[in-house]
Amino acid sequence: MMEDVYQRSLDGEITKEDALKLVDANPFELFDVANRLRQEIVGDDVTFVANKAIDITDHCMIGCKFCSFRDHVGYEMTTEEILKSIEEANELNATEICLFGGIMPYMTVDYYCDLIKAIKSEYDIGLHALSPVEIYQTAKLSGVTTKEALKALKKAGMDTMTGASAEILVDSVREKICPKKVTTHEWVDIIKEAHQLGIPTTSTIMYGSIESWKDRIEHLFILRDIQRETHGFTELVPMTFLGLNNKLGQKSAGASGMEDLKVHAISRVILGRDMPNIQVSWVKMGIRASQIALCCGANDLGGTMMEDKISVAAGASYGEYMPREKMRETAEAIGRVPVERNTVYERV
Repeated sequence: MMEDVYQRSLDGEITKEDALKLVDANPFELFDVANRLRQEIVGDDVTFVANKAIDITDHCMIGCKFCSFRDHVGYEMTTEEILKSIEEANELNATEICLFGGIMPYMTVDYYCDLIKAIKSEYDIGLHALSPVEIYQTAKLSGVTTKEALKALKKAGMDTMTGASAEILVDSVREKICPKKVTTHEWVDIIKEAHQLGIPTTSTIMYGSIESWKDRIEHLFILRDIQRETHGFTELVPMTFLGLNNKLGQKSAGASGMEDLKVHAISRVILGRDMPNIQVSWVKMGIRASQIALCCGANDLGGTMMEDKISVAAGASYGEYMPREKMRETAEAIGRVPVERNTVYERV
């Protein structure tokens, strides 16, 4: 069976039925085929990016049930504070700033454009910012279309957009965990608009809350279909649900370690050559589990992540910063080749 899966994945012929069968297949055979696919598609490099996450505020009017970050401390950063934070990353030669946070009524298109222009006037650094739900809300608050908002943000200097706020792209799930966020259709439309405007994005999946394996697979096929149409995704970032300090955590214990590995492996099989880069979230999973996931289909170790306040608020206990040297050691310890990249996977 697995030899057929391997070839069908490389040929781009995996179906939802194929993927559902893999859920109940021998996991170690699944991990082996996913690892072979990884080696065939991207080789033995383990890529990583030197970056910093800046969460503008923990105030938010959306109120997702899985969020532990909302009003966790209670702060709003000024432009001067944001610039100072970027200076710290710039001194360490980071190539990427991840800019996001809560959503508030004052966060209009003009607000973000002014902020982005201020950043770009001071620093020559990649700005990986916002997500479809932030684009939707800022456009709504400004009385413009999402496409017009994206055009303005790109002109101001936003280089790439995050694929966050996807969670699970199944509306029956979204209605229960994030009813005030964009619908699946709206998320897909905004992502496609970004790609059409020449704004690359990541893609994400948050698994381990209340969704089924069928829901997860539906989500992954939506991403694959978008990628085949636009070729605008740089990577997939699977994010295991962390339940500390949020309402949803009272109903779900989260994914098991075996599920973490199976999500990465099945993602590799489904996405095949369409989306070569699959990231592990060491902040959420820990270094050791991430090393195992890198042997189950994943190929990217993500970012050095100076300050990931959102994951820490939800219970991540693996630290907020991993320097380049530790990134390299982590890859070399499993016999792989560490390679520093930028946001769009160009070697640094």
